[in-house]
Amino acid sequence: MAQPNSEMKGIMPPERIITVKKESFLKHLVKNKWLYIFLIPGLLYFLVFKYVPMFGIVIAFKQLSIVKGIWGSDWVGLANFETLFSSSHFLRVLRNSILLSVYQIIFGFPAPIILALMLNEIRQIAFKRISQTILYLPHFISWVVLAGIVINFLSPTTGIANQIVTAFGHEPIKFLQEPEYFRSIIVSAEIWKSVGWGTIIYLAAMTGVDPTLYESAKIDGASRMQRIYYITIPGIATTIVILLLLNLGNILDNGFDQVFLLYNPVTYETGDIFETYTYRIGLQDGRMSYATAVGLFKSAVGFILIISSNYAARAISGKSIW
Repeated sequence: MAQPNSEMKGIMPPERIITVKKESFLKHLVKNKWLYIFLIPGLLYFLVFKYVPMFGIVIAFKQLSIVKGIWGSDWVGLANFETLFSSSHFLRVLRNSILLSVYQIIFGFPAPIILALMLNEIRQIAFKRISQTILYLPHFISWVVLAGIVINFLSPTTGIANQIVTAFGHEPIKFLQEPEYFRSIIVSAEIWKSVGWGTIIYLAAMTGVDPTLYESAKIDGASRMQRIYYITIPGIATTIVILLLLNLGNILDNGFDQVFLLYNPVTYETGDIFETYTYRIGLQDGRMSYATAVGLFKSAVGFILIISSNYAARAISGKSIW
């Protein structure tokens, strides 16, 4: 008697499995073709502006010559990194970048969470929508305009801040020329600009919390603060952890616009960060190889931080990005 083949036994041969998978994928692709079409612009953005420029990393290990080009320039190995680490400006720039990011995380990261919790407790829909619209508006103001607002607000002659200072009998303060005030100004301006927009993510996360939990807690006599602490915050904990990890990964990425538009040589002591330092040595001084080494160092530190922060978050809270 002939032995039953694999199909008779109910076991599909490997060739048939591959064919079925291909057919299933094609059906899925045709069924969701518009979703993949809409995905193309995003993929092109990352390909053109994120992945293709990575080939320029080789500049950090060369002495770039405009005449010879990238590939024809002389190979210098780690010489640019040695120059960076031995530079008198390196520790200052590193300290300023870390401190500014730490201040942003300490004061700026909780701000949209607190604001979202407050907005979530508003029961008057009209007032809630008007409040959200007003809070979102600063996000759409460019840093050029916002820097002008800050400069006028802190002007030692016509600024509102100094008018209040002089009203109490004190001398006007040149806020933008005092290094000790610079970080506070940058962090405050960043919070004012982004806090309203940041609440969108947390408000969206709050919509996923089961309403029956609030009803049960209210029946059990839980106060509003208790419902926030024991239901709302745990319900958005995953979102908080993910955004915190992303912030930690960008701890050396403070943003170029806000600092460049408000700092000056007087405030280099506390305001000079990697972005502005790279701009000066790369574009103004023409030291492109050295500037690329600075940027590569910053990216490497950010990569290490986001990996380590992810593992730490997973060990502590059980929540992580991957």
